[in-house]
Amino acid sequence: MAAPPAGPGFRLTDVTAAAGIDFHHNSGAFGAKYLPETMGPGCAFLDYDGDGWLDILLVNAMDWPGHKRQRTTLRLYRNDRNGAFTDVTRQAGLNVEMYGMGVAVADYNNDGFPDILITAVGQNRLFQNTGRGQFVDVTEKAGLGGRSSFSTSAVWFDYDRDGLLDLLVCNYVKWSPERDVFCSLDGKRKSYCTPEAYHGETCWLFRNRGNGTFEDVTARSGIFDATSKSLGVALIDYDRDGWPDLLIANDTQPNKLYRNLRNGTFEDVAVKAGVAFSEDGKARAGMGIDVADFDNSGVDGIAITNFDNEMMALYRQVREGVYADTAVKAGIGRPSRYSLGFGCQFLDIDLDGWLDLVAVNGHIDETVRQIRGNVGYAQPPHLFLNDRHGGFRDVAGGVGGGFDTPKVGRGCAYGDFDRDGDLDLLVTTNQGPAYLYRNDLGNGFRSLRLTLTGVKSNRDAVGAVARVTTPDGTQSRMVKTGSSYLSQSELTLTFGLGKRDSAQRVEIEWPSGAKQDFQAVRAGAYQCTEGQKLAAGTP
Repeated sequence: MAAPPAGPGFRLTDVTAAAGIDFHHNSGAFGAKYLPETMGPGCAFLDYDGDGWLDILLVNAMDWPGHKRQRTTLRLYRNDRNGAFTDVTRQAGLNVEMYGMGVAVADYNNDGFPDILITAVGQNRLFQNTGRGQFVDVTEKAGLGGRSSFSTSAVWFDYDRDGLLDLLVCNYVKWSPERDVFCSLDGKRKSYCTPEAYHGETCWLFRNRGNGTFEDVTARSGIFDATSKSLGVALIDYDRDGWPDLLIANDTQPNKLYRNLRNGTFEDVAVKAGVAFSEDGKARAGMGIDVADFDNSGVDGIAITNFDNEMMALYRQVREGVYADTAVKAGIGRPSRYSLGFGCQFLDIDLDGWLDLVAVNGHIDETVRQIRGNVGYAQPPHLFLNDRHGGFRDVAGGVGGGFDTPKVGRGCAYGDFDRDGDLDLLVTTNQGPAYLYRNDLGNGFRSLRLTLTGVKSNRDAVGAVARVTTPDGTQSRMVKTGSSYLSQSELTLTFGLGKRDSAQRVEIEWPSGAKQDFQAVRAGAYQCTEGQKLAAGTP
């Protein structure tokens, strides 16, 4: 029996050990204070074997050359459908050693099985799902080989709306062991450098040719910018024209908002939109990012995690195409002032019909407490509940499961791994374990879950928008990859219905431009294939 619900109406239970998730991130640190050691790792929920149950992928790094102590690889855990998971890394063909950072999951070849991109320091890797429980490395075959960089987050999206998923990869700075810079706080001992010590690096945009290969269109698309130091990326339809735009969180450089011009090119409108800088005109150290309609206004807002003493950003649109940072007014600014935030996600964790916000935190320097007494290395996460009136309150300390225990948090993803209709959380830590938190709802609230499958649109329906209307208002969600930090949440859309047992209306706008409208849809899980009726799905 789950413990009785706390004030928020739900509890989180740490089921990591019970589920058989035995993972420890290896940053490779050996005393040289290499910059990448501070940044990873990411994580993902995905259904790799198509059985309707979410599996777990955890990214790992490795020991640096010349300092070999152990062999560490990616870890894939198959859902056993009984609350436990089995490590299937080796049989799935993912027992690969690399200095991994992030993960982005999507069906790029429209064959019905999710494929995996792992970003890395060095060569990124693309693993194609064979549909038989295994993955094959198709990096070279796909035309993504021969590139060495310090890559971070990535996003699959169909920027030209041809039904094929394209790929945007974020790169951080020009770093390699040979280019490593000596930084020191006392002039004697080496410390981790800030990104200002290194030149930036452009993001990469790859267009899907539809034959298993990708074309580098970075330069001609307008994405090329060697000043960027990118860590997080999210999809947004900034101008609500049905074409996907990109929002990129940069570290110590202005954030980027790439508006899709519908002709294969993008224009950076971040300054005009008010999201490039803080309210006092400074570039912050952006890490994680998410975009969602958190006030049920029909217009997406933006959350960005930043460095300690910078506060999280919470952007709301104040007039057409222009945003303002309302973090302080909304109640998330002050609680996050001394946090160094990484992964962040909007999700309706209590199923009341309003999106809440989770953020995991942790510093990059284990000696920070000696430098700034009010900031720790391990830091508690935030779980901001939406008060439905424009504000949020942090309830992390009252949801149980040790969720508020200080951690060196990095990646964060959500998904309903136990198929009970609510959203569970997966968190990674730097040089530490991963955590799986089961959401035990005690308020009796119900959900409507939609799994979308494109026909003319890309098969994963990335970019599709669903709207669910009840007498309480209309919620909207976009099917998206990316967001958070180095991580990937499930693609199924979850709408909280509170105590209501049905929605009056469900509308879906597909990337192809097609629209569908369904009336009187009861709570539960549904499969929606483009152009077809809703069908009962798995919970």
